[in-house]
Amino acid sequence: MSNQYAILEGAEPFYFEGNKIGILVSHGFTGSTQSMRPLGEAYAKAGYTVCGPRLKGHGTHYEDMEQTTHEDWIVSVEEGYQWLKERCDIIFVTGLSMGGTLTLYMAEKYESIKGIIPINAAVELPDLAAVQNLDGVRFLDAIGSDIKNPEIKELAYEKTPVKSVGELVQLMEKVKGNLHKVTCPTLIFVSEEDHVVPPSNSNLIYENIASDQKQLITLNESYHVATLDHDQPIIIEKTLQFIKEILSK
Repeated sequence: MSNQYAILEGAEPFYFEGNKIGILVSHGFTGSTQSMRPLGEAYAKAGYTVCGPRLKGHGTHYEDMEQTTHEDWIVSVEEGYQWLKERCDIIFVTGLSMGGTLTLYMAEKYESIKGIIPINAAVELPDLAAVQNLDGVRFLDAIGSDIKNPEIKELAYEKTPVKSVGELVQLMEKVKGNLHKVTCPTLIFVSEEDHVVPPSNSNLIYENIASDQKQLITLNESYHVATLDHDQPIIIEKTLQFIKEILSK
């Protein structure tokens, strides 16, 4: 099914070969790699090996996404992880929104992950949970491009498949139930004002993970897509600092 849709310009996966330390970078629900590319490029510039996979059904057409499951999205991220494993000794994972959810999933499953950086990650969205049961409705309005900076636009779908919402809810439930399995160092970024994922999600994550080393940083000048917003430099700077600190131990 997926083959009939071309990848949108700017939504391609990205790979940067660097040193033996890898960073897996995941975009979010209905979004594309465009939202994470500036981070990927900055981490590559710092010398790291970076992989930014395109989640299956994303960066093409929302009807393509409708055909995919949350297991497909997990596979997309795990393929990126395997790509890094072949090249690196140490791996960090970061992601935005559902990419943050997938980041947590990876830390729950793979104990070898050295550290994670979830950004406005989602583990419970009650409003969305209600939406998945809408009868006869196939697509909802877009949820992308929640950005404070008026000059920036996110490359995301103009419609959201109701079926995909159900898949996201399943993924969040799975991840939320296993937060206690996250033991690696964790740096959580949360936007003070977010119109897609309530900031309370990040507090819930912070409280429920079992990591000894964990920090919550509030972003005051960004909405949901903080990776493309005013606080992008802070995310990059603090992430590089976090990685450096862990590697120096």
